[in-house]
Amino acid sequence: RAKKQNSMKIGMELVKEGRGDAFVTAGNTGMAMYFAKKTFGDIEGVIRPCLCGVFPVRNGKAIVLDIGANAECRPEFLVQFAIMGKIYAQTMLKIAAPRVGLLSNGEEEGKGNNLVRETFPLLENVEQINFIGNVEGKELFGGEADVVVTDGFTGNVVLKSTEAVAKMIVDILKEELMSSFRTKMGGLLAKPAFGKLRSMLDPSEVGAAPLLGIDALVFVGHGRSDAKAIVSAIREAKQAVDNHLLEELRSAITESLL
Repeated sequence: RAKKQNSMKIGMELVKEGRGDAFVTAGNTGMAMYFAKKTFGDIEGVIRPCLCGVFPVRNGKAIVLDIGANAECRPEFLVQFAIMGKIYAQTMLKIAAPRVGLLSNGEEEGKGNNLVRETFPLLENVEQINFIGNVEGKELFGGEADVVVTDGFTGNVVLKSTEAVAKMIVDILKEELMSSFRTKMGGLLAKPAFGKLRSMLDPSEVGAAPLLGIDALVFVGHGRSDAKAIVSAIREAKQAVDNHLLEELRSAITESLL
């Protein structure tokens, strides 16, 4: 943070000067948030920016936010996360009317901790979103919601757990398919299906998580990102520029304040 020639700081300043349209980093998330807020500030009206994660689900993708920028949240944070998540799903995933769910330990209203219970009625009253109520983890991966909002602590646990389970599935499949001649032959026949599964579970296919709420396009990748992940992140950033994601977010936040 103290270094004058910090690459993260320099890169963001280039974007601010108009010499770039978006910023992509695989650096520390906390530092990315610090420099982004210092360099660009928040979109006017945003209370707290958040990290938006794209997850593979049955028949498509869903997004979860926050996945790590805010360990502690207030209900009004989650309301804005829902609005920004809806815009991301529409703009980047091309979902016309995203279904927005609130992550909880039960579907019924009244389930969950204080944050969830206090957020539920607020989301019900937001006309901008298609709120479907509480969703459990199984419904997230079942594809029953397109946007799932939660605090950054819980969202980060979901992210890390998902990455670990995905890696375990791929590793076990690989080991079992190579365990005998019969399984090797079966694996050859099923190679297209396994290839599709592996691609679906590969974190490098996503690339990076956008910092929504910052008044610029900033994407934060995993610290262990390989070349493929960086390429995916750059591709996502370009798509965000082409689809005018930042402008759509600004408009949505302004509308929510009227």
